[in-house]
Amino acid sequence: MNKNDIENCISKGLTGIAGEYFVAAELSRLGYISTITLKNTKGVDVLATNEQGTKTVAIQVKTNKGIRKKWVLQKKTIKNFGPNFYYVFVNLKDKFSHPDYYIVPSRIVTDKVQQGHTSWLRTPGKKGQTRNDSTIRTFSDENEDYKNKWELLGLGPADSNSKESRDNASDSSGHSGKHE
Repeated sequence: MNKNDIENCISKGLTGIAGEYFVAAELSRLGYISTITLKNTKGVDVLATNEQGTKTVAIQVKTNKGIRKKWVLQKKTIKNFGPNFYYVFVNLKDKFSHPDYYIVPSRIVTDKVQQGHTSWLRTPGKKGQTRNDSTIRTFSDENEDYKNKWELLGLGPADSNSKESRDNASDSSGHSGKHE
């Protein structure tokens, strides 16, 4: 399978849905409680909380496919921010690899997107013309500053008493090592 096959085999709609499920699954794998919201939940794709329920975050998921580390956003993105609001940018590299995740606080996305768009508008087009404004914005993390930075969500460490931790502590006989 060549690098363009992933771009051709999954529709745009399924790409977005896959990204949301991958994010929810990864959060669960890390020991957090996560749920995908209904499609009429404006701007929030996943809600996540720690097991104690003491911190909850709202997540907007943006997914691309292929080798690019650039995601397309809309102008309204610069208005979507708050202390418990995050973006998780998902890169579905190919059908056989685990995706890459870029976890970014919404304020940083807003600032980077605004700065990038302002710079783009000031740069002449291919033929030297002044660029026209549009509603399209982009976000990229070429230096991978936010790759797998789940700790930025501020949910704290996964509970050491979680089922996964207990299961990993079990020996091959299925006993937890606790005296019963």
